[in-house]
Amino acid sequence: MKSADFPFLSLLTLLPLVGALVVALVPRAKGELAKVLALVWSLGVFVLTVIAWFAFDAGGDRFQFRESYAWIPQWGVSFTFAADGIALVMLALIGLLVPLVILASWHDAEKSKRSVPAYFALLLALESSMIGVFAAADIFLFYVFFEVMLIPMYFLIGSYGDASGQGRKRQYAAVKFFLYSLVGGLFMLAAVVGLWVVGGKTFDWQTLSQIDISDGTERWLFLGFFIAFAVKAPFFPFHTWLPDAGGAAPAGAAALLVGVMDKVGTFGILRYCLPLFPDATRWFAPYAIALALIGVIYAALVAIGQNDLKRLVSYTSIAHFGFIGIGIFAFTTQAGTGAVLYMVNHGLATGLLFLVVGMFVARRGSALVSDFGGAGKLLPVAAAMLFFAGLASLALPGTAPFVSEFLVLVGVYTVNKAVAVIATIGIILAAAYVLWMVQRTVQGTPNPALDDVPAMRRDLNLREKVVVAPLVAALVFFGFYPKPITDVINPAVQATMADVGKTDPAPTAVHAEVSQ
Repeated sequence: MKSADFPFLSLLTLLPLVGALVVALVPRAKGELAKVLALVWSLGVFVLTVIAWFAFDAGGDRFQFRESYAWIPQWGVSFTFAADGIALVMLALIGLLVPLVILASWHDAEKSKRSVPAYFALLLALESSMIGVFAAADIFLFYVFFEVMLIPMYFLIGSYGDASGQGRKRQYAAVKFFLYSLVGGLFMLAAVVGLWVVGGKTFDWQTLSQIDISDGTERWLFLGFFIAFAVKAPFFPFHTWLPDAGGAAPAGAAALLVGVMDKVGTFGILRYCLPLFPDATRWFAPYAIALALIGVIYAALVAIGQNDLKRLVSYTSIAHFGFIGIGIFAFTTQAGTGAVLYMVNHGLATGLLFLVVGMFVARRGSALVSDFGGAGKLLPVAAAMLFFAGLASLALPGTAPFVSEFLVLVGVYTVNKAVAVIATIGIILAAAYVLWMVQRTVQGTPNPALDDVPAMRRDLNLREKVVVAPLVAALVFFGFYPKPITDVINPAVQATMADVGKTDPAPTAVHAEVSQ
């Protein structure tokens, strides 16, 4: 069997779901067995993802690994999977992060005094739904995964969330997360049904991308999809659920929430809004860029004033999603490539930052910055990891996010200098909130209260070092050599820009007259 004919995507979607069922059936008293099974299962998914990466032909067809199985033929619904370069890099991010999150969350369930097997089963179920949403090539199937992935995250936040500090509101945060996403999904459902009607009663992406839609109808359909994706990302002003959810969720679940799940919003804009509604996309682009710019500045300013580490990281992510939005709606291949690369690099950097913050919170029993101070003297390795994750988050040269942020700004500058200049203010503010967080948490005079916390004398153990090491290595490697990722995403971005009818501006040269 040729690699192109191998059912990579259906297997990648199905395997974590089977693993979730197996882990859920483990008796509650055998929590260690559930952990090991979940870790081994997620590593198997990661191995299959790596094989799929090397089987993908970056210079081949735009969509590869296509599979289609009949589901509801009367409605034109099928289990259709296909992946372009954009989807592939997100699948690779999921495959890498989930085993690390499972390893980082080794003792999280015990703290909540709830079922350990159920916790790790929820993580695997979340992995299955996230893979499905990126791999779906049938719009109805995409919508199903889009909604289903809310369920495991809802229980991870509401049942296993932090019970201290801001975590006292974990049920409120879980309900708010669910309702925001559900309402956004209802807008998309209406648009999906409308698209099915005008598209000849089919949900197949490739077929729908070829149809002509009147301007008025196209704008309404675009809005239905865009609102759902703007809530999921989230973009300003649909962002208010994220600080609550990120602050209340267990650190591992928060890493997946912000590192991967939220990327469904920006991925959906690239996969559905731009190719299916090109005229409406061009019409709404200035408004989308305005919202993204506001998000960059507003979220960065709010992050500076946060006293809760997890909420601070959540607000930084809102600012970063503003950069991704600017890159998408600039309609240049350079900015578009930067935006997709930003999605990957943000997942790596923010995933690392959330996991390291979780290690600090687990030791201190609090996420409040004011409860730390000088912690670096007691936890030098953990402090170094927090500092590195912070530098990667602010896109320091030499780390992977710098490449993506640079590409976005350069690509935007070629078409709108004012937007690029305003966006750079966000870079300055990022330095402020990251360095201020590091200074207040791990530097300075040690907080005397830390002497009464024995766990604050235990630096990173071997398990925690294994968790952070791959992310640190990836952030450094791709900071100097992003070519393996850009080679995969460039063709998909170029095709997406062609779908929306945009080409890169011609380079201009300045001619100087030399007087004789």
